[in-house]
Amino acid sequence: MARKQGSHSDITGPKVQQTALRLIAQHGFAAVSMRQIAAEVGVQAGALYNYTSDKQTLLFDLMRDHMVALLAAWEAEAKPDDPVARLDHFTRFHIRFHLPRADQVFVAYMELRNLTPENFAKVEALRRQYEDRLEDILRDGTAAGVFAMQDSRVTTRALIAMLTGLINWYRSDGRIETARIEAIYGDLVRKAVAV
Repeated sequence: MARKQGSHSDITGPKVQQTALRLIAQHGFAAVSMRQIAAEVGVQAGALYNYTSDKQTLLFDLMRDHMVALLAAWEAEAKPDDPVARLDHFTRFHIRFHLPRADQVFVAYMELRNLTPENFAKVEALRRQYEDRLEDILRDGTAAGVFAMQDSRVTTRALIAMLTGLINWYRSDGRIETARIEAIYGDLVRKAVAV
């Protein structure tokens, strides 16, 4: 079937990604069909294959793109040298980056089980790169005598899980503004690694 009149790849491609992301976050990867995505985008199911080779690739692309954007955003940050200040900076950055991206975060963390082993390894490598940024801060703080922990890798993963879990309950229109949440979580993170 011919391309739908008014359909443009620079518009439809991102719309396919946004729609797939929303549907997967709402219903889960296994419950969402390519036909359902196509219907919501407003194209024939076969037209989706102009934008992705299959549903697995679409899921992988969503996860990879989230992690690449996260890493790029962190690398662009001006970071303090002091480990305590850098830990606070990381905490605030993680919260600010993730709160407006609840669907991306949900898919990136909850749908890993649906990746093929090859795709899982690629996404896991990106996740490890991000975890390494925090672990480096924790190790620097330990070397400086300002942090103490039994295992830096376990502590890294626990802190990231705590920070990421914020998207499950926090609402920007709730009783606590985002800046206050950042301060509270900063305090929790510092106490978790305090000497």
